[in-house]
Amino acid sequence: MRAGPGPVVVMGVSASGKSTVGARLARRLGVPFVDADDLHPQANVDKMRSGHPLDDADREPWLDRVGATLAESARDGIVVACSSLRRAYRDRIRRAAPTTRFVHLHLSEEALAERAGARLGHFMPATLLASQLATLEPPAEDEPALTVDADEPVDEIVDLAAAWLVGGPDLEVGAARDAPPPA
Repeated sequence: MRAGPGPVVVMGVSASGKSTVGARLARRLGVPFVDADDLHPQANVDKMRSGHPLDDADREPWLDRVGATLAESARDGIVVACSSLRRAYRDRIRRAAPTTRFVHLHLSEEALAERAGARLGHFMPATLLASQLATLEPPAEDEPALTVDADEPVDEIVDLAAAWLVGGPDLEVGAARDAPPPA
């Protein structure tokens, strides 16, 4: 039996609110928070800053660092904000940290574009949003994931995610898809 909520990834495309929700969720759960943006090799940051999307080869060492970070804190719990756009990326993370669960922040393309355009000082330009949306493979029914409407207030998203993560009541929420946590 795990002592804390285990490893958790708050996932979604750029500007979906991963860092905001992740930090608040970690605080609620009493566990550390890590923004996976801080785990990117400098070459990845430079590539995105110049307006070029990452390819799978760019992402592999980064995803390995994310997986290792999750694995190091798997027993007591950790929340990591990480895009985790494709199932293959989530599978790679779970190879390092098998009990990882995902909270997918879903938002309309229009709302994402508005948020991305309003962000200041982030290395990921709003022009790369289309490539992220094209890459996104939402979690499948057989993945340990909860999908929530990221247009809801942050506190409501955190309440919903925390209830799911700590094994709260079955969710009867139209904005969420509840997948069973791993055994």
